[in-house]
Amino acid sequence: MITFLISVIALIVGYMIYGRVVERVFGPDNRPTPAVSKADGVDYIVLPGWKTFMIQFLNIAGTGPIFGAIMGAKFGPSAYLWIVFGCIFAGAVHDYFSGMLSMRHGGAGLPELVGVYLGKNTKKVMLVFSVFMLMMVGTVFVYSPALILGDICGDSLTWVYAWCIIIFAYYFLATLLPIDKIIGKIYPLFAVAMLFMAVALMVVLIIKWPSLPELTDGLSNMSPASGPIFPCLFITIACGAVSGFHATQSPLMARCAGSEKQGRPLFYGAMITEGIVALIWATVSMYFFYGGAAQELGKALTLQAPEVVTSVSSGWLGLFGGALAILGVVAAPITSGDTALRSARLIIAEALGIEQHSVRRRIYICIPLFAATLGLLWFNIADADGFNVVWGWFGWANQTLAVFTLWTITVYLAIKSKPYIVTLIPAMFMTAVCTAFPAVSKNALGMSPTGGYAIAATAFVLSGVLFTIWMSRRKKRQENTSR
Repeated sequence: MITFLISVIALIVGYMIYGRVVERVFGPDNRPTPAVSKADGVDYIVLPGWKTFMIQFLNIAGTGPIFGAIMGAKFGPSAYLWIVFGCIFAGAVHDYFSGMLSMRHGGAGLPELVGVYLGKNTKKVMLVFSVFMLMMVGTVFVYSPALILGDICGDSLTWVYAWCIIIFAYYFLATLLPIDKIIGKIYPLFAVAMLFMAVALMVVLIIKWPSLPELTDGLSNMSPASGPIFPCLFITIACGAVSGFHATQSPLMARCAGSEKQGRPLFYGAMITEGIVALIWATVSMYFFYGGAAQELGKALTLQAPEVVTSVSSGWLGLFGGALAILGVVAAPITSGDTALRSARLIIAEALGIEQHSVRRRIYICIPLFAATLGLLWFNIADADGFNVVWGWFGWANQTLAVFTLWTITVYLAIKSKPYIVTLIPAMFMTAVCTAFPAVSKNALGMSPTGGYAIAATAFVLSGVLFTIWMSRRKKRQENTSR
């Protein structure tokens, strides 16, 4: 528990100190934001600062900081280090700059930003990659809450199907309607439920004060069956540390912020908040699997993440508290799934030049988008291992998206002669992680950890060398131009 409390304090201090450093690097000013200059009553609307924070937090939270933290904590105390350092120096930086860059570029989506700084060919790749990844988000974030709700209603596959249909119908409406009609009204309520869940569980943990694995016990892998700590831990815990999915969500609130100076609490702060949620669930997981909580609750150690959530919430918080906690866990993925598909609609519309003020044009994009997502959902349900396959590759795609975003930001900072080191190191590290994972994954090449380390080291060094070469060539071009 000492490691947990120190980690929470570290995240708060990171927001107050490093968050200000990152803010100064970017330099927000008083220019009109897209919500003001491009107001359309649908996607570009000025919302109160507290409301944009709540929506952003729920957009990025999803099941990542909960399910990911539960599965990642099985590795042991090393999960604490990744959540803290990843969140402060990579994830929150990634979210802040992606949101602020979108704001500076008229609310542009991620593929547009990638095109500006990494080139048109990279933009084309990112366009297809990001839309496919967002459809996977919509898929896994339909199925995981449907499993929880189905279990509550009677542990029947029929109930799971029914909830999938209900959630999918909600997705369609939320994706189609103006952002203030559904999302702007219900997201703050769900965000409160999720924060209540986290705070309530944290209070229970402090009262119980269980004996848990600490950093002083070492960083050995406590769950070898989950794969090697590097790179598997860094893929498993994504949303609680760094997540490329967030870069597709930040533009939604970049279109609703009334001032650039809201950026640090809105983007950096929401990620730090999510990191605290991840720390709480990681600690709950360690208590469940390694501290005796499973035995106390009369549950098997083999429970999957959704089952751990329902067991702990109802067992520790009682009927009312458990209901609110489960509501928060269910609402988080649902409210990330709908904004994922909303982002996909806007990215496609931006790429094809289709205005989105009219309902008819929004429907033109929504119909094929939802048809493709339904296909992924059918595979998810029909195949016995479909969810694990989709979730595993979603995790890798998610972090790969973060790689593209971090390099985009790094190039932007270099062009603006700003301290690009704040994103260069995270970009190189995540490049190494995402290159090594397919090499060691049992669903891909299945190489030994040693082979994965060699590939990761090569990717880390090579990416740094290529960036250095790009910087050198750019400097020479500038010198030639100035002569």
